Amino acid sequence: MFKLLMTKEAESQLKKLRNNKSLLKRYKAVSKALRYLAANPKHPGLQTHKYSIFSGHNGEDVFEAYAEQSTPAAYRIFWYYGPEKKQITVITITPHP
Repeated sequence: MFKLLMTKEAESQLKKLRNNKSLLKRYKAVSKALRYLAANPKHPGLQTHKYSIFSGHNGEDVFEAYAEQSTPAAYRIFWYYGPEKKQITVITITPHP
């Protein structure tokens, strides 16, 4: 198991999903994806892949995981390993453009 650390931005986005009743389905999908991420970042349902457009604060490789699929503006989770072993930092949770 990995411990998930959330940036302020990721915490804010998760809170917005949780507090908006019209986004409850999306909140549940993101919550499920976060559980999968903590248990196994390579879980097939996440379709995790390296995201090459940007890197973490200290040059870490950033990964994208799917919280939803085949949905307009499907939510994605961007994250990197660290800062310590068995930790994952969630950078942002955002709808796919």
